[in-house]
Amino acid sequence: MAAIYLDHNASTPLAPEVLASMRPFLEKEFGNPSSIHRIGRAARGAVDSAREDLAGTLGCQPEEIFFTSGGTESCNLAVLGAALANWPQRNEVVLSAVEHPAVFGPARLLAKHWGFRLRICPVDAEGRVVLDRLAAAISPKTALVSIMAANNEVGTLQPFTEVSNLCAAADVPFHCDASQWFGKLPLPPIGLFGAALVTVCAHKFCGPKGVGALIVRSGTKLEPILTGGSQEADRRPGTENVAAIVGLATAARLFIKHPMASTPVLTPPAAKLRESLASLPGVRLWSPADQSLPNTVAVTVAGSDSLTLLAGLDLAGVCASSGSACSVGSLVPSHVLLAMGATREEASSLVRFSFGHDTSLDEAAAAAAAVADVIKMVGNV
Repeated sequence: MAAIYLDHNASTPLAPEVLASMRPFLEKEFGNPSSIHRIGRAARGAVDSAREDLAGTLGCQPEEIFFTSGGTESCNLAVLGAALANWPQRNEVVLSAVEHPAVFGPARLLAKHWGFRLRICPVDAEGRVVLDRLAAAISPKTALVSIMAANNEVGTLQPFTEVSNLCAAADVPFHCDASQWFGKLPLPPIGLFGAALVTVCAHKFCGPKGVGALIVRSGTKLEPILTGGSQEADRRPGTENVAAIVGLATAARLFIKHPMASTPVLTPPAAKLRESLASLPGVRLWSPADQSLPNTVAVTVAGSDSLTLLAGLDLAGVCASSGSACSVGSLVPSHVLLAMGATREEASSLVRFSFGHDTSLDEAAAAAAAVADVIKMVGNV
């Protein structure tokens, strides 16, 4: 029995066109982009072309793009780099309560080692940041505001236009982790979320793992967080992963402006799963019906826990998640659900289904049936 893969927020399959673009740099074009000989220059040309290609897709300048090893490094560079560039005159960082661990982690390092004050803004029952509380948290001491574009666990879209306006009025840099947005929703009309720093992660939109980018708009101060090389304009040292960078640019060109996993494609199977799960005993839906990623359906099951539910689903051939893939195997309750008002018991039973462009109505129905069978098997409701 073929597995039903419903974990696209964790990672997506590599598109054939992306693999084809990468293949020459995996097999023959092996040069180091920092080498000055002809083979190195060929690799440098590929990186430069990829940077220009990505800039054209995103609507920014090539010199504003810095390649990294993925979303986590991009978020770390944004949070640490922007905060330290404004320290010690500014020593506060403002976050929402539902940010990814890749943002919370470096923020806590700032608090531990540099004495930064973390201001954590609450969210409403749908996981959306409370704007008046955010406005009240921003002060002349704020070094950075970091609010994601779309939540990885429940799919909630954040009001980034309003966040951008608040930050602009206060002359505070705004970092937007857009890892989950790209490939599912079109570029916003205000352009790169109105943010000074934007996180991009390739394997969320059919690109390769191990590569990402941080967009740093002109005029934004940023300290490097790694040392030992002058690559990426001294912002991110280390030999560039040429094949992966080419793959990132190709995937972005194919699937960011015209998302592969678009709303019209994703809505029917997601709606089918929502409808089916809502009728099951003990199941509570957490993904908002509106202003949410079209591919994400997050639920909790009373009287059970995430690991038990996911193990049962895996045995039934359904691949799902308990939320952030960076917290795999963890029994810690979802901080996102806790921020949304869930009890610890509820937050410990999160199951997230995230669809891709090829998820069918039949697969959605099979997943719902598998959840029903698992609930009966655990016998807790």
